Amino acid sequence: MKVTGTVRKMQTEIQEQVQYYLVFPDQFVHMNQLLDKSITIKHVANECLNCGLDKKIWRQGFCYDCFTAIPQAGDWIMKPELSKAHLDEEDRDLEYEKKVQLQPHIVYLANSSNIKVGVTRKSQIPTRWIDQGAHEAIAILETPNRYLAGISEVALKEHVSDKTNWRKMLTNDVEDVDLLRFRESLLQHLPQEVLPYTLDNAKEWEIEFPVLEYPKKVKSVNLTKTPEHNGVLKGIKGQYLIFNDGHVMNLRSHEGFVIDIEVH
Repeated sequence: MKVTGTVRKMQTEIQEQVQYYLVFPDQFVHMNQLLDKSITIKHVANECLNCGLDKKIWRQGFCYDCFTAIPQAGDWIMKPELSKAHLDEEDRDLEYEKKVQLQPHIVYLANSSNIKVGVTRKSQIPTRWIDQGAHEAIAILETPNRYLAGISEVALKEHVSDKTNWRKMLTNDVEDVDLLRFRESLLQHLPQEVLPYTLDNAKEWEIEFPVLEYPKKVKSVNLTKTPEHNGVLKGIKGQYLIFNDGHVMNLRSHEGFVIDIEVH
């Protein structure tokens, strides 16, 4: 089997184990079915996810020109506290920003390698947690816009990390923590204006990933430096492919790469 397509983050479906799909315009690959098989991934071209041109990918699957211009890559994406649509103020495209920012957002705790705090749109639960490789997660707040979620995250970052240690996540070196108790200990640190949005009966999620074998150490695959990689697929966690030799490939960092995938 051989398929060619432009990388976007894998689509997921939560079942007993997470199901992963690499989706191209006219076909898709059910990645779980490739576990324990030898595959070759080869970088053959680029395709900016906005303009579609074969240009060097800068960040998030976009070329430099698009990344610095389009609303999908505004600073408020990575820093929700910079959101201004609730003030009717434009960053790059007010119509788009209102559509994304003025909808329910969740402030949450997720445990991928350690407990971290994060923000996502309510519509992205539990996808966001799957993408981070979190084996457990719990919501803290549901706010009506991105700004309020952002200032909550900023306040909580004083007391808990907002980063995932991806190496620990991929070697399954994870902390065992009582998420519910940890959540309760953080409530006192929230800004007064968001307290009405605290969730009283938040459900603790548990997520199982399709991993046959975790590596002891990990080495990152970068198709920019080495355009072709071959290995036996041993697992998928977050948006990473885990190979038998300890190599791991972050598909999010390869968005916009046109690749050939061949199964041997």
